[in-house]
Amino acid sequence: MNTAPLHSINPILTRDLMRRVREIQIHSGRQVADVLAGQYVSVFKGRGIEFDEVRPYTPGDDVRTIDWNVTARSGQPYVKRYVEERQLTLMLLADISASQDFGSDNRSKREATAEICALLAFAATHNDDKVGLVLFHDGIERYIPARKGKQHSLRIVREVLAHGAQLSARPVAARRRWWRPFRKPMITPRHGTHIAGAFEFLTRVMRRRAVCFVVSDFLDTARGPRGYLRALQMANRRHDVVAISVSDPREWELPSCGIVDMIDPETAMPISVDTSSIRVREAFARQNQHRLARLQDDLRTAGIDLVSIDIRQSIVEPLASFFRMRERRMRR
Repeated sequence: MNTAPLHSINPILTRDLMRRVREIQIHSGRQVADVLAGQYVSVFKGRGIEFDEVRPYTPGDDVRTIDWNVTARSGQPYVKRYVEERQLTLMLLADISASQDFGSDNRSKREATAEICALLAFAATHNDDKVGLVLFHDGIERYIPARKGKQHSLRIVREVLAHGAQLSARPVAARRRWWRPFRKPMITPRHGTHIAGAFEFLTRVMRRRAVCFVVSDFLDTARGPRGYLRALQMANRRHDVVAISVSDPREWELPSCGIVDMIDPETAMPISVDTSSIRVREAFARQNQHRLARLQDDLRTAGIDLVSIDIRQSIVEPLASFFRMRERRMRR
């Protein structure tokens, strides 16, 4: 797991990074205050009570609170004691794999992921909840335990932006080797996505219940949806798991511009695509539509909510729509 400090990043990159963090802070802060904060509180209110301990039964205790297992072992009646638990823990699992660097407009998927994390973190901070972060690609890049406070939320945004930028800035010489004939591509850990691994890690470090948002493009091509679906289902039994899918419209259809040399960000394999072929463009669109439909069906079957976000459009409205949907569902 990478624990390199932020000052190890290129100074120019650091200045750009801090400017971007400030922009996100200003923009997200307004949106949280105007739209999301109240809806977040309505949907995620905490569990109300949480088990604390068992104690000997005293006359007047509610018999429904008797712990029959402890009573049977000890031969004396014991009751469960509960305490009020209003504070939530929000865990953000942010995908910073190479495919997240793609963006055909004014922001990449990774920048959109940082904005989403900012909105959620600031909404949680507004409600005095704790926020934590797991950055992952093919492995776990960084884990930040959940804490409270505005400065902690800003750190989370900074980490999402910084680590993706830091990994992207690795030497170009290694990437040039991909084009040498008769050589296999040099695959770094960031070339690949291991969603199941991120949730397996989360299960180990988070013993108490949390609301978990996983923000990714879900291009887990090596293992496919079946590779991470079970891990999400297992995590959803203990936590409240919500999937946020980020995508760029250019990923769903190819423009007609001749033969284009590309690199698959998930496998690091160089490929040439004849985008002038109608058959190729139609096959590309069908494949991606099928992948999206399968993702939606699989998550629906697993009982996990999915929020789909087009990074060229508003990020706030899909999140607000999700909160409204959850609130309506809770009232039924």
